[in-house]
Amino acid sequence: MKNSNRLIVLMAVLPWLTIPLIGAKTFKRYLPGSMFISIFLLAEGRFAEKKKWWWFHYSVKPNVLGEIPLIIGPFFVGTLWILKYTFGNFNVYVVINLIVDSIFIYMGLNWFKKIGYATLVRLTKYQLSIVFLVKSFVLYGFQLLYEKIFVPSSSTTSK
Repeated sequence: MKNSNRLIVLMAVLPWLTIPLIGAKTFKRYLPGSMFISIFLLAEGRFAEKKKWWWFHYSVKPNVLGEIPLIIGPFFVGTLWILKYTFGNFNVYVVINLIVDSIFIYMGLNWFKKIGYATLVRLTKYQLSIVFLVKSFVLYGFQLLYEKIFVPSSSTTSK
C-alpha cells in the first residue's frame, strides 16, 4: 500500500497543477459550483458509507472519508474544467459527463480495486452511473441557479 499511498496523494495533487491554465475569471465563476458539488459528495460519502454502497480501504485518518483525495483532486478540479467547456450547452454537458463518468466507473474503479483503494459493495457499476448522472444534473441546476441569482446579466453590466 506504500506505493498506493503515493498514487493517491498524486491523484489529489496533480489536478491542481492545471488550475493556472483554467484562468482566474473561469475559476471564480465556477468555484461555487465546484464547492457545492464537493460538499454534496461529502454528504453522499457519509450516506454511502452507512448504506455500504462502496468501501474505501484507504483512510486519510480515522473518521475521515476515504474518498477525500478524489473529492479534493479530480472531482473538484474536473468540475471546473467540465463547466468551463460545457456550461451553457446542456447536451454537450451531459455527453461529456457520461463519457468522463463512464471512464471513471468502468476503468478507474477497476484500477482502484487493483491497488486496494476502493471497491463497490452494494452498488453495481450501472447503479453508480445513475448516481453520477443525477449528481451532474444537480450540479448543472445549481450553477444555473447561482448565475441567475448572483451573476449580473449582460444587459445590466453593459454601458
